[in-house]
Amino acid sequence: MATPRRRARTERGGLGDHFVDRRHRLGLTQSELADLAGVSRSSVQSLESGRATVQLDLVVAIADALGCDLELTPRGDRTG
Repeated sequence: MATPRRRARTERGGLGDHFVDRRHRLGLTQSELADLAGVSRSSVQSLESGRATVQLDLVVAIADALGCDLELTPRGDRTG
């Protein structure tokens, strides 16, 4: 039986990593999370894998299903 290949993540601490950690803490599979969020399992997989482009409504739906808030924080002063 073949071992599933996992793509190495280059950036730790990204949004996808936070969602994976939260999903694991809640004991959910990707399919279960997808059902709760009303999205496809492949959408959950894309977000968790750190895909560069995802739709904001997908992120919001998954965050809501995980009981998480999305928050914007300033990066710091870029004027000088």
